[in-house]
Amino acid sequence: MQSWSNLALAGGFMAALGLTLAGLLALANRKLFVFEDPRIGEVEELLPKSNCGACGQPGCRGFAEKVVAGEAVPAQCTVSSPEQRRQIADLLGVAAGEIEKKVARLACAGGQHVAFLRARYAGLQTCRAAAVVGGGGKECAWGCLGLGDCEAVCEFDALHLDAHGLPVVDADKCAACNDCVEVCPKGLFSLEPVSHRLWVVCKNQADGETAERSCEVACTACGKCVADAPPGLIRLEGNLATIRYELNQWATKGPIARCPTGAIVWFETPNRPVKGAAAKKILRQEALPLLQ
Repeated sequence: MQSWSNLALAGGFMAALGLTLAGLLALANRKLFVFEDPRIGEVEELLPKSNCGACGQPGCRGFAEKVVAGEAVPAQCTVSSPEQRRQIADLLGVAAGEIEKKVARLACAGGQHVAFLRARYAGLQTCRAAAVVGGGGKECAWGCLGLGDCEAVCEFDALHLDAHGLPVVDADKCAACNDCVEVCPKGLFSLEPVSHRLWVVCKNQADGETAERSCEVACTACGKCVADAPPGLIRLEGNLATIRYELNQWATKGPIARCPTGAIVWFETPNRPVKGAAAKKILRQEALPLLQ
């Protein structure tokens, strides 16, 4: 009889404890509840779910929260199609917005047929690994190593190595996700608005004679582009021509005309850079030998 009484007492205690805890949880849920706009999930469903970070947010969920809060516009998702942006705008009753397209640009034109090697690298075939071993073996310490880390990380099929081991960006496919910028051990990529049509395809900081001895298309800091540009648009910094894009409204094709190596180009379209008439013509297709 005593055991049944103890069991009943224990059962009643557990029931009371359960009811108390349930009540506390219900109270906490009411007090700590944070409302989440259901439109966030709806916007996220309309996004490409690539979580690439091109919009400046860590992922599509974060971008959806910003758009619903009115802190971003649908057009800032450069990976979305125009139709997806329109659907998001219609859902929220806002304008899709407009932003200037950005593309990845490479500050190097030193393919195997124009840039010399001082040593052959035979380790793990990645740019990051090669950069650790004496800088990768290229005579130009700033040049592209051509092992394709950027191609490997591009999820949008916008980057491919050409026949000379140089990355080529397809501006139509580029989503400006920043992955190639982060992976390049030489820091040769940057994201540029397509209105930045004047571009220095080089990062070499060596003096002119050394630069051209390392790579036939290197910037030699000759200053001709500076002289031919509107005042202040281009300046020489550390033996390299640098464009001041805050003055981009004054940019024209003029500065490329007399560049002897073609190190400064003008983008006729986002996919078509052109050199000036004075740039040397490179006919060689085979890779250059090691420097002796």
